[in-house]
Amino acid sequence: MDVGLLAQILINGVFLGGLYAIMALGLALVWGVLNIVNLAHGAFIMLGAYLSWYLYAGLGIDPFLGLPINAVVMFMVGYALQRGLLNLVVRAPMFNTLLITFGLEVVLTYLAQLAFSADFRTINPPYAGNSIALGSLVLPQARLMAFGVAVVLTVAMWAFLLRTKLGRAIRATAQNLVAARLYGVEPRHLYATTFGIGIGLAGAAGGLYGTVSQINPYIGATLTAKCFAISIIGGLDNPLGVLLGGLVLGVIESLAVLYIGATFADVASFSVLVLVLIVRPRGLLGKAA
Repeated sequence: MDVGLLAQILINGVFLGGLYAIMALGLALVWGVLNIVNLAHGAFIMLGAYLSWYLYAGLGIDPFLGLPINAVVMFMVGYALQRGLLNLVVRAPMFNTLLITFGLEVVLTYLAQLAFSADFRTINPPYAGNSIALGSLVLPQARLMAFGVAVVLTVAMWAFLLRTKLGRAIRATAQNLVAARLYGVEPRHLYATTFGIGIGLAGAAGGLYGTVSQINPYIGATLTAKCFAISIIGGLDNPLGVLLGGLVLGVIESLAVLYIGATFADVASFSVLVLVLIVRPRGLLGKAA
């Protein structure tokens, strides 16, 4: 085996894993706090990618500079959806929320098809084909930038949950709703804010995804499945665990492509999910009960 090729594959897997991590972070946050497994999460990532494409193709805004716009717009969409729809079933059996979020996924996919057609779209800024050479290693510039932004956002979310008043309120509500209410936390607003943050992260992740891959209205279901796997592998209660889970999945998929073929990449990644569920059900960095 060529050592240089293996190193390149591992680098590509790390870059892919960082992107996976930021895609899964919003799902893990919503799942961990609201106990909602958002089956429409991938569809929101898809919408974020299309928003980034529109900002670049229609308004000439660089996709990385447009990420804050993505996040704010998608936050408002998520906040409104939670207050107007999901808050009605936030304490209902999980099956109800699964049905609603699945319906949202179908509706969003259909609306995206109507608005953008089923054609593949790409975001091609001037530096899209640029790369940085480190000896025999080639680092694609767009993927490197996307990885850097993903790591920064993940660490920022970890610091937000630990160091800010709102972050502590979110964690307190996830751990004990009754006690949080006694300390003055208003659950409806906090739930909507949490869901909005999760969808805002999905929007930013979609913008990053659009810079390194083609987009179409049907990518949502696949991305939701990967986000679900990453959240389980890393652990729901730690953003750094989600980052680790994304890196593990990205490296496993890249190695699977090298050794057993691209057809089996998803098989390999979900086999790791099954193994983690057997050996450490709370995830690699999840806290024991």
